[in-house]
Amino acid sequence: QVQLVESGGGLVQPGGSLRFSCAASGTILRIFLMGWYRQAPGKHHELVVTFPSGGTINYADSVKGRFTISRDNAKNTVDLQMNSLKPEDTAVYYCNAVASDTYWGQGTQVTVSS
Repeated sequence: QVQLVESGGGLVQPGGSLRFSCAASGTILRIFLMGWYRQAPGKHHELVVTFPSGGTINYADSVKGRFTISRDNAKNTVDLQMNSLKPEDTAVYYCNAVASDTYWGQGTQVTVSS
């Protein structure tokens, strides 16, 4: 069993920045992929970015050039730096990890508003 605990998020003005962190704990043999998804009000769950072990980072087109993911395999953590935030980035953000199963964080609200 793997637990994902998120930290960060909050309220920011358009053009501002936020940073998320996600730490995986529990019985972890190997994590194949970590990433972030989000769900905005009235919209479907959507991919933000995924970071597979030894693979290519995949950003959603809507966040390319503004968001940056970083991962520490030794610590089983993944961070998301979000810059130049827009109102349309407002959503609940979920950390994701694929190991023996697929795991999700508790969700963290990000609100971009003036």
